[in-house]
Order: sequence, then structure tokens, then C-alpha cells
Amino acid sequence: MLEQLRRKRREQTVMGHRLEEPRLTLWAAFWALVYVGLPVAVLGLVLDVLIQWATGRCLGLWCYF
Repeated sequence: MLEQLRRKRREQTVMGHRLEEPRLTLWAAFWALVYVGLPVAVLGLVLDVLIQWATGRCLGLWCYF
């Protein structure tokens, strides 16, 4: 199975025209940041607030702003 993944894909054509290889676009990178980066940042913020509320110590980066 690993050999199949390592092997380069055969060039795909449609009616004699070569298809471009899939690539990461700016929109895809933007939505990846929205769906992954934003929830991680919000979760970190919530954890920092809970720790500060429970212990009275500010441990997060947002405390310095």
C-alpha cells in the first residue's frame, strides 16, 4: 500500500487535455485556519480564563496586552 502512495500518479487527461495537479489555494489555506486555528485559539483563551478564575494567576499570553 505504501508503494502505491509513493508512486507518482499517472498523468490524467480529459479529451486530450492534461489536468493540473491539485494544489493548496489561498482560499483553502484561509478556511483551514478558520476551521482549525480559530477553535484552537478560542479553546486556549477559555482555558486561560478558567485557570485565572480558579487560581488567581494569569498564565496566558493575552494577560500581557
